[in-house]
Formats: sequence, C-alpha cells, structure tokens
Amino acid sequence: MNRALLIILTGSWLINFLACARLSEEDQLKRAEAAIRAETLARNIQILASDEFEGRAPASEGEKKTLEFLQKEFKQLGLKPGNGSSYFQPVPMVVITADPLIKLEIKGKNRAMVFQDKSEFIALTRRVQERVILSESELVFAGYGIVAPEYDWNDYEGFDVRGKTVLVLINDPGFVTQDPKLFNGRAMTYYGRWTYKYEEAARQGAAGIFIIHETEPAAYPWQVVENSWTGPQFHLIAPDNNLSRCAVEGWLQKEVAEKILQEAGYNLEDLKKEALMPDFKPIPLSLKVNLSLNNKIEKVTSHNVIALWPGKQRSDEYLIFVAHWDHFGRNPQLEGDQIFNGALDNASGTAALIELARAFTTLKKKPWRSIVFLSVTGEEQGLLGSEFYAANPIYPPEKTIAVINLDALNIYGPMKDITVIGYGLSDLDKYIEQAAQSQGRTVNPDPTPEKGSYFRSDHFPFAKRGIPAIYPSGGVEHLIHGRDWTLVQREKYIAEKYHQPSDEFDPSWDLSGAIDDLKLLFRLAYRLANEAVFPNWHEGTPYKAKREAALALDKAPKED
Repeated sequence: MNRALLIILTGSWLINFLACARLSEEDQLKRAEAAIRAETLARNIQILASDEFEGRAPASEGEKKTLEFLQKEFKQLGLKPGNGSSYFQPVPMVVITADPLIKLEIKGKNRAMVFQDKSEFIALTRRVQERVILSESELVFAGYGIVAPEYDWNDYEGFDVRGKTVLVLINDPGFVTQDPKLFNGRAMTYYGRWTYKYEEAARQGAAGIFIIHETEPAAYPWQVVENSWTGPQFHLIAPDNNLSRCAVEGWLQKEVAEKILQEAGYNLEDLKKEALMPDFKPIPLSLKVNLSLNNKIEKVTSHNVIALWPGKQRSDEYLIFVAHWDHFGRNPQLEGDQIFNGALDNASGTAALIELARAFTTLKKKPWRSIVFLSVTGEEQGLLGSEFYAANPIYPPEKTIAVINLDALNIYGPMKDITVIGYGLSDLDKYIEQAAQSQGRTVNPDPTPEKGSYFRSDHFPFAKRGIPAIYPSGGVEHLIHGRDWTLVQREKYIAEKYHQPSDEFDPSWDLSGAIDDLKLLFRLAYRLANEAVFPNWHEGTPYKAKREAALALDKAPKED
C-alpha cells in the first residue's frame, strides 16, 4: 500500500509539475504580450511621422533621422546588429528626376494632340540616361499586356512591338468578367500589376508603355499616381544601367486614352471587350508618339535596417518581420503642406517592429530560432529595399522559415477577425488560425482581392523566391460598427489620405485593435520560432517549386 501510495503521489506531483511548467510558459507569454502597448506604439508613430523626419524619403536627412532612431530603439532593447557588426544594409540606388515641363505629342494623319504632364499623363524612365526619347514611335493597343502560358494567354502573340509604344489596360481579364475560370476571377493576379506590365513590355522590346488608369481596377485614384510618380524617382541599378527597360514607362488618364483612341478611329469600351477574347491580337493605331525626358541623374545609397534577436538552439534558422520605414519625403512644388508624413503608411508598421521586439526581449527564455526585425527602404518606389534584400540576403533563404509583413496597422479599433493577405497560400494559415483562436477571433482572406495587395508590399519579393510570406492587415468585422463601416473607413483613407500629405498621426485613432493584432502575431511567431518544421506553400501556388528546391539544397550532403 505504501508503494502504491508513493506511485500515486509521485504521479500526482509530476502532473502538477508539468501543469505548472505549462502555466509558467503561458504566464511568460502573457507578460511578454503586455509589453506591447498602445502608448509606446502611438509615441513612436508620432516621432516617425513628425515633420522633423521630413517624410522619410530615401537618401535624405529624413532617412538619417529614421536610421538613428531605429538603431537607438533596437540597441536599447538589446537586439544585435543584423548585418555583421552593423544594423544597416546599404542599398545602392539611382535617383532620376525628369524635367517637369514634359509634353506628350500624339500625331495622327490629320492633326497632332499635345497632353500636359501630371494632369493628363505621367511619364518616367528607369534608364540611367540624361536624355531618353520616343521619336515617331508607333502606338499599338496591346490589350492587357499579358503573356501568361499557364492561362494560354498572349496579348503580344504574332506581333513585333520592338521600337513601338504599347498602350495597355490596368488589372487583368478576370477583374472584368469576375469569372474564376479566367485568370483568378475577381482576385488580381501578378499579371494585373503595373510592375508586371512594364516588365513584360520591356521583354517584348517595346520602346515605351502607357497604362490606361481607371480608379476601380487600379484600386486608387489618379492623385495617387501623380504623387507617386512625379519628382525624384528612386530605382535599383542593374548592371546594364537599366537599359533593358523600356525607354519610357507611364500612365494615361482614362479620358486622355479615349481621345487618343477616338483619333485612331476606335472606342475604348469596344477595345476593352476585344481584349477579353482569348484570340486577341495587338491593334496598330496608326498614331505616332513623340516624347523626350531630360533627366538629372544622381547615384545614392539608402539603407535597410536589420536587428537580430538570436535563437538559443536553432539560431541559424530565421523568422523575419518586415516593415518599410520610407515614404515620399517633401514636395516643394505643393502649396500648403508639402510633407508626406506617412503616418499609417508606414510609420505604424515600423513602430510595430519595435513593439514586437520588446515582447520577445521580455521573455526569460530565448526562442529556439532567431527573430529578424527588418525595416526596409524604397517600398513606395516599387519594393526596392525588400527586393534588394531578397536578391542579396543576409540570412540564407533556405534557412528563412517565413516572412511576416507589417504595412499600415489597424487604426479603427477592436475586430472580431483578422484579415490575412496571402491567406490560403501556405502552411502559415494554421499558425495564424491558432493564434486568432486564442483571442476568440476568426481569420479571413483579403476582402478586396481585386486590388492585388499581395503583390504590392514587402513580403512579395520573398514570396516569389519561395519563402512563405503573409501580410496580416487588420480585420474588417468591427466589434461595434460591423464590416460595412470598416470597409467604408478604409476606402475613405485611400481616397483622402493614401500617398498624400494628409496621412498624419491622428490622436483619435483607436489602436486597441492594432495591439490585438500584434499580440496575435507575437503568438504566431513564438510558435514558429520554437518548432523544427519549415512551413511550405500549398499545392498549386507558383512559389512552391522554388521553396522545395531550396529546402532540398539545404538537406543535400555537403562536400568536405
């Protein structure tokens, strides 16, 4: 009986011990979560979005202040430099500033039409040249400007556009038809992004390309195009000085495109219908394009900021949080407010990196894997900093377990759900579902997939190289006001503040929902950082093959 009693008591003690151990870990997690605070988040957003930081343009005084601030914050938390002995990764860029007095001339048989820069068209070049010219370049309507073998689609088939200028539609055919069998239906594919259309036109040898802007399929008004693509433009520099790109890349107002097409004897709405046909062929418009860009060229160096919280047991495996620190700086040509403070986009995500770092440094035990806090430059100019890092990684891609992107936090209050841009693509789904469940919340996909948000932020350069990546973006099911109210607020921000000087910190923001989101992401990251598995993409995603190739390479026997 004594021996049996001893066994019972020992077993009971062991159960209690394990329960206490689990409780202790949970207590530690709650303590770490408590370090994520709305007060410090708001303070740091205010600092980064203040006029003192001058809109945080790359290679500016605003960048210097931003780098100093982030290095100081990460150092104080005890994070180590993420690039050897440095917190910074230099990112070489070229700044190309075109003469603002640009005219676009379209010549027909009977007359020439001249259009004004900014109000009617936008034109720029990535070529590192002081002067680029379109001289009597033939204008061709090329539908959506897409070559997609997997969809049996080629808008350039059978037509040589070398030396010509192509006119293309924004988004992809699925947006118009809403047919899930055509591309991805309502959800934009990468083929719908302006970045792809410029890249494909260059591959086809076109001298120039103009995208016809329409607010709904573009997902933003013309003012965003104007603010984003005028003034000094930052680009990465290819070995050929970007001469493989089209000489001119640009946008046309829809009304301007209609006038041009009318001069050629066509109707835009009729051409849009033709462009939806699988047998569409490019249409020569019998018009000539004349445009010259006189450019000021300056080579500069901007920086990514990288801080490291080393893991304890599998420290050579890395989970990356990424957020871009940059915005558009100052535009002295504007009347009144000239500073693009970028409070929501993306002082909020940058400040969130600090909150998450504080949570991890509060834990008594370091996670198994290392956590990287990466704040990148040049997102607003085309994901330049994240693209540069992904092409020149500090940490091996095959050892990078996942990327979590923070871009524009929830400023509208508590939500019943969390939106995940990239939900349904990878094993990361189950991790965020579990973390959301612990808060009594649900996980929903992007409510506006037609905007192509998965291709528009800093996780995407990692995804296209095979690293599972998601972009949590707040929720839409507001605890009090509901879904429709939240969607209205989001659209109001895009219309009135997105990429405009009015994106400033507002003390009336309700950051409680953002804190919920960051605590959720902390839980997700903690689990990922204490496992031995590598998340992968789901079958059928375009990124899975690269991931599996990288993991296979990592497991291959190493030569002595």
